[in-house]
Amino acid sequence: MGTFVMRTVPSGVKFDLYAANGQTILTSEVYRTAAACRKGIESVRKNAPKANIEDQTGVASRAVPHPKFELYTDKSGAFRFRLKARNGQIIAVSEPYSTKAVCRGGIESVQANACHSEVDEVLIRDIP
Repeated sequence: MGTFVMRTVPSGVKFDLYAANGQTILTSEVYRTAAACRKGIESVRKNAPKANIEDQTGVASRAVPHPKFELYTDKSGAFRFRLKARNGQIIAVSEPYSTKAVCRGGIESVQANACHSEVDEVLIRDIP
């Protein structure tokens, strides 16, 4: 089982989802409040298990409906994914991966860990 870790950063509050082995598998945007960050975690829990995978690394990628994971290559050539909610908004993004297969494994890890992961709130405070 993984763990969502919420923490305060200079501009707000964010979360990371860690796998059981301690690896970061998903990172959120920065939210203004802890309450909004908790809603982001709930959105991951709701959307990740049933999200489709849209592979954008090929020449003829096929669009799939939301919620979805978009698998893509970044400017440095690393593989990444982002989780988009039913409304099309990005909920969270992955770390870079060296191969597409390992990146797909990251998606599978999010799908397996999101629903049952505990939330650890580390030094949380709302930004005025």
